[in-house]
Amino acid sequence: MVAHRPLCPPQLPLQGWGAVLLSHCLSSVSSQVPDPELLPTDPPKKPDPITSESVVFWGLRLWQVIAIFSMFILAIVITLCCIFKCRIPRTKKEIEARHAQRLAAKKYANTLETVPPLNELTEIPGCASAVETVSEQVQTQSAIDRQPSAVRGGEEQPASPTLPETA
Repeated sequence: MVAHRPLCPPQLPLQGWGAVLLSHCLSSVSSQVPDPELLPTDPPKKPDPITSESVVFWGLRLWQVIAIFSMFILAIVITLCCIFKCRIPRTKKEIEARHAQRLAAKKYANTLETVPPLNELTEIPGCASAVETVSEQVQTQSAIDRQPSAVRGGEEQPASPTLPETA
């Protein structure tokens, strides 16, 4: 009798090769799956575009900030123009008129320097005393009224004080 030898079924070597092929495929596929730690993260979010309705700071929108800033600058310009009287003349005629006005003002100021003081103008030439002014007349009249009647020597005082007439 023939010894009974176990025969290798033909499926066994095929199963071995299949396992090898399967392990090779799994290793190649697993090398293609990236590590989660190495995966790229989401790209950073782009900032919102700036529009006129964007809140800039303190709850104010961009157009409000621009309006406040431009009004502030306009106020400064107007103030400086008013302080320094800077106005650009537009025509040659205005420039010449302004120049003539400045010359006339300068001439007038020089003329005023040559005018004698008022007290010299009120003196009458050849007269020893100056003309008595109204305020001096009032002061002398009030000094007379304050004096006691005994010192005046019984003069009668008029009912209402009158100023002496000047010629």
